Amino acid sequence: MSETTDSISFKRLKMQCRRGMLELDVLLEPFLADVYLTLEEEDKQRFVNLLTCEDQDLFPWFMQSSVPENADHARIVNIILSRVQPENYRA
Repeated sequence: MSETTDSISFKRLKMQCRRGMLELDVLLEPFLADVYLTLEEEDKQRFVNLLTCEDQDLFPWFMQSSVPENADHARIVNIILSRVQPENYRA
């Protein structure tokens, strides 16, 4: 069965996208709503894993002041930045 915006797992992800920092909320929530369901399964899992990271790790990655050491985290951060903020993204 394919995941939808009404599924329990999607609703859980929506809650996990609500972070302690507004800067993260404005990236993660739109990405989940607009892009997540179109991702390949491997990238969906990368996103789920990324949500287990602490805000203090995520913030510099999304502000592009540091790069995740974990290649899977780096990949999904780049996907999020390019999809949610394409005009401001620089690889």
